[in-house]
Amino acid sequence: MRDDNCIFCKIANGEIPSETIYEDETFRVILDLGPASKGHALILPKQHYSDICELDEDVAAKVLPLAAKIGTAMKKSMNCAGFNVVQNNGVEAGQTVFHFHVHIIPRYEKGPVMVLWVPGEVSPEELTETGAAIRSTL
Repeated sequence: MRDDNCIFCKIANGEIPSETIYEDETFRVILDLGPASKGHALILPKQHYSDICELDEDVAAKVLPLAAKIGTAMKKSMNCAGFNVVQNNGVEAGQTVFHFHVHIIPRYEKGPVMVLWVPGEVSPEELTETGAAIRSTL
């Protein structure tokens, strides 16, 4: 299903122009207009899913192989040293457009530091409690 009010639905279905680097029956992959680094791309499903929790399982099964394909092409064509695969869910996680999408961000030697965090500390008891809480809802 499409959402007629969703800008990513319109881009994914070709109603709004974009710099498309890949397209098939399920996805359109475009270059991001506000890139974190040169070549930053977005994988957009043509159907509307607000986030990963709504994503169709058949579509989900195709996302990581496509991310690897795009990332491999970036390494060959852009000479990047690696790439990040980033997917945000919810405002607090940094999601700004509520149409499931995956960022493929090329990383270059001596490029900007991004997608890092300072490891925290946790006690064995807290791990046990947290694990139990998550397992109880699976």
